[in-house]
Amino acid sequence: MDRVTKPKTHRGKQFLEERAPKLVENPKKVMFIRGNKTSEIVVRTMTDLYMLKKPLAIMYRRKNMTRPFEDATSIEFFSLKSDSSLFVFGCHTKKRPHNLILGRLFDYHILDMIEVGVVNFKSLITYKKEKCVAGSKPCLIFTGDLFETDENYRRLKNFLIDLFRGEVVTEIRMAGLDHALLFTAVEGKVHLRSYRVLLKKSGHSTPRVELDEIGPSLDLVMRRTHLASSDLYKEACKVPKATKPHKEKNVSRDVFGTKHGRIHMQRQDFSKLQVRKSKALKRSAKSTGGHQRTKKPKLDSTD
Repeated sequence: MDRVTKPKTHRGKQFLEERAPKLVENPKKVMFIRGNKTSEIVVRTMTDLYMLKKPLAIMYRRKNMTRPFEDATSIEFFSLKSDSSLFVFGCHTKKRPHNLILGRLFDYHILDMIEVGVVNFKSLITYKKEKCVAGSKPCLIFTGDLFETDENYRRLKNFLIDLFRGEVVTEIRMAGLDHALLFTAVEGKVHLRSYRVLLKKSGHSTPRVELDEIGPSLDLVMRRTHLASSDLYKEACKVPKATKPHKEKNVSRDVFGTKHGRIHMQRQDFSKLQVRKSKALKRSAKSTGGHQRTKKPKLDSTD
């Protein structure tokens, strides 16, 4: 049996509470790990991705003798230590030059991994332009049929959304949307481009939008994959029932977002309705079945 350890200090108790499962999980953090041999392109690529992901990122500077596709115990150890569910592992060999391994973990165990090669890389430093604010939430744009038809590219798209989505928000103002990431899948490659969103005057209430490329710019070539089984992937994507919105009965919304409600009531007997007594509401002789009394005409004095 595993021994259950209890925290001895208040700080230790807070640490365990942060690691405990929650209905609404914390934003996912990413680990950037260097392999035994890395090239300058791999190091600069990981550094630029780390700058885009800050502050939800951890960069390990030391080299690590590990091969995630053969033995992932060290990756799982780093995940447990830093409480991170995503990792980017960089290495460089003659067989696989400028190599990146993108992976996710579920319950501190490997869920899936995708190996890609980096080509046509341009760093953030080469673009002498104003950059976006650190920690800003980017707008993710995916184009290409491969993201919908190929299973490997579909999982890669899902990983990229997890990597750059940041904190989950319900509303965002237009002025806060200052960063856009474009992913284009074509001819076996995924082209990544980063743009700064500029809002300029247009003479109308809606501003004119322009995109200014700020880097990094790189192409990813698909190599090896290690995808989770459908059952394990379904379990990892399971949503607790408590977080699902409850359906309201007899409540609907129209196309404009206006809320409409329907109330069910029993049929009311208006004959027993208590109202203010007035001559207009008195029953006539016809309705009661009696004879209506007629008034005698007044005689003129000349008659």
